[in-house]
Amino acid sequence: MADYERMSIKDIFAEEVFTDEVMRRYMSEDAYRALKDVIARGDELPRSIADEVASAMKTWAVEKGATHYTHWFQPLTEYTAEKHDSFISVDKEGKVILDFSGKSLSKGEADASSFPSGGIRATFEARGYTVWDCSSPAFIKRSKGGAGVLCIPTAFCAYTGEALDKKTPLLRSMNVLNREVLRLLRLLGDKDTKKVTPVVGGEQEYFLIDKNHYMQREDLKYAGRTLFGAPPAKGQEKSDQYYATIRDRVAYFMEDLNKELWKLGITAKTEHNEVAPAQHELAPIYSGVNIATDQNQLIMETMKKVAEKHDLACLLHEKPFNGVNGSGKHNNWSIISDTGVNLLEPGSNPAENRIFLLMILAVIAGVDEYADLVRMSASSAGNDNRLGGNEAPPSIVSVFVGDDLESAFETLKEGRSAVTKVKEYIKMGLPAFPKLKKDNTDRNRTSPFAFTGNKFEFRMVGSSASLATSNIVLNTITAETVRRISDEIEEKIKTNDLDHVVSEIIVDLIKKHDRVIYNGNNYSKEWIEEAKRRGLHMTNNSLDAYKCLLDPEIVGLYERNGILTEKELASRYEIFVDNYTKTINIEALAMRNIARKQILPAVMRSEGKMAAYLKDLRKIDANLGKAEEKIIRETDSLIVETEIRTTELERAIDKAKIIGDTVKKAECYRDCVLTAMNKLRESVDALELITEKKEWPFPSYGDMLFYE
Repeated sequence: MADYERMSIKDIFAEEVFTDEVMRRYMSEDAYRALKDVIARGDELPRSIADEVASAMKTWAVEKGATHYTHWFQPLTEYTAEKHDSFISVDKEGKVILDFSGKSLSKGEADASSFPSGGIRATFEARGYTVWDCSSPAFIKRSKGGAGVLCIPTAFCAYTGEALDKKTPLLRSMNVLNREVLRLLRLLGDKDTKKVTPVVGGEQEYFLIDKNHYMQREDLKYAGRTLFGAPPAKGQEKSDQYYATIRDRVAYFMEDLNKELWKLGITAKTEHNEVAPAQHELAPIYSGVNIATDQNQLIMETMKKVAEKHDLACLLHEKPFNGVNGSGKHNNWSIISDTGVNLLEPGSNPAENRIFLLMILAVIAGVDEYADLVRMSASSAGNDNRLGGNEAPPSIVSVFVGDDLESAFETLKEGRSAVTKVKEYIKMGLPAFPKLKKDNTDRNRTSPFAFTGNKFEFRMVGSSASLATSNIVLNTITAETVRRISDEIEEKIKTNDLDHVVSEIIVDLIKKHDRVIYNGNNYSKEWIEEAKRRGLHMTNNSLDAYKCLLDPEIVGLYERNGILTEKELASRYEIFVDNYTKTINIEALAMRNIARKQILPAVMRSEGKMAAYLKDLRKIDANLGKAEEKIIRETDSLIVETEIRTTELERAIDKAKIIGDTVKKAECYRDCVLTAMNKLRESVDALELITEKKEWPFPSYGDMLFYE
């Protein structure tokens, strides 16, 4: 292994990635250029070129110590999948050779019926295909022992060609966004731009706890979150964790994490403590949304591996601890041209920047019209525990644009010319400090969808989710509204000049969609009432959010833009609902088991010890032990309550399990099982507060959140 103490970041970066530089070393110039042309155009790779690329990949990977290769893909599980094949083959003479062909590179086969398919594939219909995505670089992953596996990013589809993964619709959405934005740019006179790409910087929040504590908590092992836990004496109320000095143990973890990510070509840039105790954040530099999605999966996987190396456990659940902030994955999304222009960059005079105005209004219009789809893209059983608290955006979909842009929109709506404000400076009141230019907007941490100067930050996405789902939605709804704008321009310039038409469209978009713009406090009760008055989309649970996938308008949107068919959307709805049910069922069973096998026996033993102690006291004096008697009575009352509520939870689980209809079953888990779980938690958490610490069967919140 490399001696990182003596290597620079530049030396480490991308050393285990099949980069352009590596390609040029291991491939002929003709093959290299042919591959780059295929990537740029999105064409099929000729077999002869595929063979040379495969040979180059194999040679490079074997030199790096790799013994196997795998088609690395993203089925509909929120995770990745891989099946390893060795490079070993046998020639006609029976001689063992190392072989890897263009066919092996380009296409693989996986068992399509064993992954979630939502009814697309039956159990006996097993064949599925993995297809090389040459736009995302291959890389090497290593096990603890250092053995390497060449990972080839691929799409995954059924024998029938239907998409069974996250990557396929994501790539389709990128293509349609590119097509529609280029069309608009041409109408506005841009002849130079050849391609536009949605880019993402995905901030990843996570918790780190001691591994020994993790191993003692069955709820964390099975459900990823604590199902019981009384609040510690101290939480995050003093805000002393946020951006605080990083503890040495965590700093060592972050150092190793950075090095492992840099080796994979992931530009890990920012690291810091987050608001909650034991919570942290990592942010990479922006990259194309397809690569950003692949890399975010690697970030999560690498976090867990590196944490284990440091005797830590990395928690990626959206709400691992009640009473403190949960974790999100802030999806910072923008659109960049191949000429280096950010189409969401306002420039020095945003009020006259018609490309910027049309693009930002296209996004806002898409979010307003398809708010249900935006909300769906951040939905999961885990995220339901996070959204709406004073830590994460509420489930009301709105857009923050900042005071300057809102003022410009209002002025344009009224038919007046918007005046660009003179750039303001922040004065610190100290002569030694330089004047600081103010950004175009402040940042609104309460907004689910905030424009932050040259990008939109979608803050609703959960920490464990794939970035693909939300970005498929953002790409698709923006492509749809841009297409409509282009249609309108093409129709109206037949009788009006372009400037007049564009101005008219801008004003019309503002009038139709300014209801979704809100710059205030999204946590306030007043905003809930105001949002209702405006008629904004409000869905506070994932089951209801998923239903939009069956809406004819949403089906039309996806089919019109070639993203997913009605059948593919129906399959995803079924998968989402089924996953929701299974998630809560696992949590409920874990809760039942912990209550029956750990908590009740422990507190009963504790009660028995107290009762024996009280009996001995009263042998000395019958008037002694009044406090002890009070605690025993309170404990016994809570034990009885806990046993009753555990039984109620068991009945709720049994009731839900026998329901045949998938949706009704999920609704029963939401309405009955979750309710029973919350009640059981109340009595158990109350028991924890009156039980001697050494008698409690597993680590407390204080133990886990404030470890050394």
